[in-house]
Amino acid sequence: MDNFETNQYVKDAIISRRSVRKFTDKKVEKNMVVDILETASRAPSGTNIQPWNVHVLTGNSLKMFTGKATSFFLDDSYEKKNDRIHYMEKFRDPYISRRRKVGWDLYNILGIEKGDYDKTKKFHSQNFKFFNAPVGMIFTIEKDLGWMSWLDYGMFLQNICIAARGYGLHTCPQAAWGQLHDHIAPLLKITDNHLIHCGLSLGWEDEKAEINELKTERENVKGFTIFHE
Repeated sequence: MDNFETNQYVKDAIISRRSVRKFTDKKVEKNMVVDILETASRAPSGTNIQPWNVHVLTGNSLKMFTGKATSFFLDDSYEKKNDRIHYMEKFRDPYISRRRKVGWDLYNILGIEKGDYDKTKKFHSQNFKFFNAPVGMIFTIEKDLGWMSWLDYGMFLQNICIAARGYGLHTCPQAAWGQLHDHIAPLLKITDNHLIHCGLSLGWEDEKAEINELKTERENVKGFTIFHE
């Protein structure tokens, strides 16, 4: 394979990566998951700290875990809170416009109208079933690690998404899991010095599902880059 072919293969993996929200029930072999994680662990890591910790759920463990997590989410008597701000305390442009655009594009596909909180909550609950993917992952990070370790973690997660494409698999990174930390940490025996960073669904895309037709728009390079020549 020459350099051009290698470059194209990598580009194709990156460009074809997207968040899939409905999967088939086809099994993902354990050796695939292990290889994906081993590959992802080559992500850049300042001073080689490697801040990632992964819980992989499949089979009966996945079914039991998602059943309890979904119940926690749907039960209004349980408090849902994130340990840290995910994005911004108060959104402003251009971020709020991008956020609204993808949100309404998704809801239009699902047929959810503005103000339909019951349908919105029902859809959000699918996060806690890993969108029925055959593999669910929960990622934790130790609380005293600084922001550079969080950046390293992001590159590790991206590597998982890209490495999965090498097998024809798809993923969906999920920030939603952080809000249930207090309730689901005991289920995975997550120690007090860790917090849940996020989750991720892994599996084979249901290519017939309308929800997987969502295509996000991305800013042109000129919109976020200044070249100093």
